[in-house]
Amino acid sequence: MGLVVSNKMDKTVVVKVERKFVHSKFKKVVKSTAKYSAHDEKNECCPGDFITISETRPLSKTKRWRLSEIIKKAKNSGEAL
Repeated sequence: MGLVVSNKMDKTVVVKVERKFVHSKFKKVVKSTAKYSAHDEKNECCPGDFITISETRPLSKTKRWRLSEIIKKAKNSGEAL
């Protein structure tokens, strides 16, 4: 699950996935982010949408993920973050 950062490519969205974990040495909660390119067949996602992605076969050089569902649409659909 992650937040759509960009939808400027055709049928592709960039999703920012954030995870939190406890550092093994310092015992602090650390926040880590990763960006994934996901396939959006219908071009229905906008920046700010909260979506679920699932792993799939390689679709291009960078796309190994596919849009599963849109959990929450952004308030201002179509506007950048």
